[in-house]
Amino acid sequence: MRVFVTGASGWIGSAVVPELLAAGHQVVGLARSEASAAALTAAGVEVRRGGLADLDVLRAGAREADAVVHLAFIHDDFANMAGAIAADRAAIETFVEALAGSGRALAIASGTLGLGPTDRPATEADGLAGARHPRAANADLVLAADGVRGLVVRLSPTVHGAGDPGFVAALVAVARERGHSGYVGDGSGRWNAVHRSDAARLFRLAIESAPAGTVLHAVGEEAVTHREIAELIGAGLDVPVGPAAVEELSWIGPMFAMDAPASSARTQDLLGWSPTGPTLAEDLRADGPYLS
Repeated sequence: MRVFVTGASGWIGSAVVPELLAAGHQVVGLARSEASAAALTAAGVEVRRGGLADLDVLRAGAREADAVVHLAFIHDDFANMAGAIAADRAAIETFVEALAGSGRALAIASGTLGLGPTDRPATEADGLAGARHPRAANADLVLAADGVRGLVVRLSPTVHGAGDPGFVAALVAVARERGHSGYVGDGSGRWNAVHRSDAARLFRLAIESAPAGTVLHAVGEEAVTHREIAELIGAGLDVPVGPAAVEELSWIGPMFAMDAPASSARTQDLLGWSPTGPTLAEDLRADGPYLS
């Protein structure tokens, strides 16, 4: 297949691209910068220059593709999340229009953080608890797209591995700065987790064979407690571990306070996907990618 990938040079995309290439697919990657374009070209990817605001570029890329994997999201400014969600929706609307009636795949990235309930691991059938997060409506748009094989891949709050710029890296950075590795409350809150290589493989399997309207969970571990995460970081940095106020954990604090166990049993049964990458604890060893 010819696959158009947004966010192709990002944290997830830079794992999805080689996964697709190794499976024999042709990849076309969206690149905002010269550096991203050069990296994609070196990897054997055809480049389309532009960003999420360049809707004509997105439309042309989708129309020329057999499948679209939409991973790009504007994370530059957490204070303008509404603007980022609106840009994401405009991009998705453009893809849906371009692919309408074709039966071709459109797979987008979403998240498991904030899913309910917490008395059991959230499943692919669960929606966002309480007031729906605005980004959930973007996922609904994909799942309901007419004549499009719409797919939503919900990612764990920590998609971990070497080079991770995300949530776990932020927790490590805060612990280094404070000289203390903290957790909120009694540390019994939980995150689900997945290794980047496993998430990338799931995106490939999704566009290859998942049926239209499918929600998938890129979850390798259902529930790792916040205390366990903090203790692993503390041991690796040789700093004390204990409770911390949400605000003491910088911008990551509110997310680290959320209890988010989740299951991928349905995903594994549907696609034969089974996580094989390192666990979060393995990546958080003292000689691992976060702490060495």
